[in-house]
Amino acid sequence: MQIQVNTDNSIHGRDDVIRFVTGVVESKLGAVAAHITRIEVHIGDESRGKHGAGDKRCMAEARLENRQPTAVTHNADSIQSAVTGAVDKLRNALDRELGKLKAHR
Repeated sequence: MQIQVNTDNSIHGRDDVIRFVTGVVESKLGAVAAHITRIEVHIGDESRGKHGAGDKRCMAEARLENRQPTAVTHNADSIQSAVTGAVDKLRNALDRELGKLKAHR
């Protein structure tokens, strides 16, 4: 499973963010990693440095073998919460998708 992390220019500490995202993705999606070819995570600050509620946005997209990509978005007050929320949503979506595949077999 390849993990690609993209941030906008307003996100500081890019290397720390990448390590955090990679750790969250590997821990929460490890059980379904065999079915995933690539994960793309896009992180941004919608208020461009100004503080506001729910201004950090994380979009996570998983590409499964021979399937269309599955994407989710989560907004939160911090980057950590946005990433964790998005990866949790992605895990739920992938569980549903993989469950459908098993049901058809």
